[in-house]
Amino acid sequence: MLHHWETLEQQAMQEGWSYAQFLLVLCESEVQHRWSNRIQRALREAQLPSGKTVSNFDFSHCPSFNPAPLMQMADDPTWLGRAENLLLFGASGVGKSHLASAVSRRMVEFGKRVRFFSALALVQQLQQAKLQLQLQAMLKKLDRFDLLVLDDLSYVKKTEAETSVLFELIAHRYERKSLLITANQPFSQWDAIFTDSMMTVAAVDRLVHHALIVEIQTESYRKQSAVSRSEASKTAKKETVQPKRS
Repeated sequence: MLHHWETLEQQAMQEGWSYAQFLLVLCESEVQHRWSNRIQRALREAQLPSGKTVSNFDFSHCPSFNPAPLMQMADDPTWLGRAENLLLFGASGVGKSHLASAVSRRMVEFGKRVRFFSALALVQQLQQAKLQLQLQAMLKKLDRFDLLVLDDLSYVKKTEAETSVLFELIAHRYERKSLLITANQPFSQWDAIFTDSMMTVAAVDRLVHHALIVEIQTESYRKQSAVSRSEASKTAKKETVQPKRS
């Protein structure tokens, strides 16, 4: 208000606003300013990859993918209140992390608290907390986030130390808070992540009980982009080569 009242006063006098209209516009400006600052703070806290939004995701890259269920979750944050999960599967480079970040950003814009982690980095932090007998305290600290994102779960190593804390995280948030997980491997290959099949079954059972499961089946976007650049470069070189005159 302090920054804008004089400018708005001049506009109000020129356009003949009422006192009530002037006060309304001034208050709306203040509210917008506070909302913008809150979103920026929330985005810094969430630590999302930059520039990943729903609007700049190339859905034409995934012609067999039906985005409607995912977009419904992106447009309605009530699933977080029900502690539901979102699980994104697909090969490396198909856009899982982009979509995870895009959905997470929408949740931040709805006023939800989000935290984005590399799955391996979070598991290592949980391991350290467990060694210091602080695991339960850290799990409760993570409860302040409505949505916890574990990106690239498949890179977690199959060791008892890592998978035990991962399972404890999944069990702790079950029906309490939401998880968004991306993984290269389908559930049938999760024995490569957890140390025994019983733990795998228990983890999967908790994750899928209240979840939307999205599978993206297409070629790597990065690979396709590299091929396109290579073909474009070859074409450009051919066009610049002039035939020799006899």
